[in-house]
Amino acid sequence: MRFLAVIPAYNEQSTVGSVVRTIRRELPNFDVLVVDDGSTDGTALVARAEGATVLRHPFNLGIGGAVQSGFKYALENDYDYAVQIDGDGQHGPEQVHKLIAEMDRGDVDMVVGSRFLSEDHHYPAPISRRTGIHIFAFVCSRITGQNVSDPTSGFRLCNRRAIELFARDYPHDYPEVEAILLMHANRLRSCETPVVMEPRVSGRSAITMTQSVYYMVKVLLAVFVGLFRAPSVAPGGDRAPVAAERTT
Repeated sequence: MRFLAVIPAYNEQSTVGSVVRTIRRELPNFDVLVVDDGSTDGTALVARAEGATVLRHPFNLGIGGAVQSGFKYALENDYDYAVQIDGDGQHGPEQVHKLIAEMDRGDVDMVVGSRFLSEDHHYPAPISRRTGIHIFAFVCSRITGQNVSDPTSGFRLCNRRAIELFARDYPHDYPEVEAILLMHANRLRSCETPVVMEPRVSGRSAITMTQSVYYMVKVLLAVFVGLFRAPSVAPGGDRAPVAAERTT
């Protein structure tokens, strides 16, 4: 079995090195790919210095384009599992084992780390953002018929079937919500597991408070349009256990 950690990064010079080091320490069986999405700082240099493979975009495509490049790389290089970890320090690589354990417990194709299921930590966020997350969670739960608590989480583990889907078809603007519904439309299975997330170590979110309402309307419109799209990838293939294969 082959494992890949995909780190989408845009001007994350101050944090990406620490993220790569932690992944290499906590997840020794994972290869590390940093997708430098048109950074203007030393993100790529720092990532390479820490031993990561770096895929550079000549200009900024946005988070969706960066993540899809990671999935394309995973598909073309025959990885069986890919985990998305943000380059800003919010996602603890040591918690990937929780995602792996959850995937082994259930017959699912994607496991999402939810910051809102953890009993010992409440993720701080502005009221406007929390409101948007709750609205998206309600919509996703209604459409998929299962409880979705954190539809905007980018901390996700995907198996080969999900990799194949997202390499061919992935939302580009603010993709996390649409990706859950894309999985559902293609009859692939996803679930959540509790994780702890920290506020970003440096920089700022691409979504400001003044953009929150616009973001909510745009994503809800995209979700509505997406309901009428035909499935892009037919499910198939057997899923092998992760835990049984991740020790050297």
